[in-house]
Amino acid sequence: MVVAAGRTHAISAAQVVGVGVVEPDHAGFLGRFLRHRLREQFARHGASPDELRGVDHLFHADALTLGFARRFATYKRASLIFSDEDRLEALLADAKRPVQILFAGKAHPADQPGQELIRKIFQMSQEPRFRGRVFFVEDYDIRVAGMLVQGVDVWLNTPRRPMEASGTSGMKAAMNGALNVSVLDGWWPEAYDQRNGWVIGNGDTAATEALQDAEDAEALYRILSESVMPAYYERDAQGLPREWLARMKRALATITPQFSSTRMVADYARLAYLPESGQP
Repeated sequence: MVVAAGRTHAISAAQVVGVGVVEPDHAGFLGRFLRHRLREQFARHGASPDELRGVDHLFHADALTLGFARRFATYKRASLIFSDEDRLEALLADAKRPVQILFAGKAHPADQPGQELIRKIFQMSQEPRFRGRVFFVEDYDIRVAGMLVQGVDVWLNTPRRPMEASGTSGMKAAMNGALNVSVLDGWWPEAYDQRNGWVIGNGDTAATEALQDAEDAEALYRILSESVMPAYYERDAQGLPREWLARMKRALATITPQFSSTRMVADYARLAYLPESGQP
């Protein structure tokens, strides 16, 4: 959905049902793409014929899907959600409110810690307790990125403050209907308005990195279990997740006009180019 700068009322006035009906199609496209990529990926890793056939049963389009796809620098803390493995397993395996996580990304060739982080995430995805619920998609490229921002429900962002420069992937995800669950860093303090996504923690900085990681992990588990999962799974008499759809509409209305290249170019013209040219 594309919205011109200054026309947020067009989305705010949209019917809730109209906004929500597109999402299952996106999740279905993502599921088919993911299974195709995973089948090729598992084959490269020497999976058995039975394991390859089992790929057909991976990924459930109606489960709450978290996405984490970006450059794997260590400060982005991709593994933060694994801080308490037992607690994460309980969230993912909730029979009434299942959750699945998709990871994708690359590290700089010279970034050995970043490459080690990718290996760790991949290994965790292969453990029996997480297999089929946590996925790492290899060979990250613009197509993988596009499929994820269009198909996931939540865009997860867990950088160590204050190291996040911006966060454009979260902007793209929001413009495609995903809701951000993010640390208050980069662009999110400017974009978040309490109704267009969720925050991890309160923005405070702990005395040490270890303490900060522990506090943020606790805040992440709490926001997922107490806010994100209920909003996604609680349905009204028509079977619609009204709170989720309201937040989705709010994110589209508030983020798309303000964090788009249309707004950026208009600002450059109005604030820089036209004044310098002497034109009114």
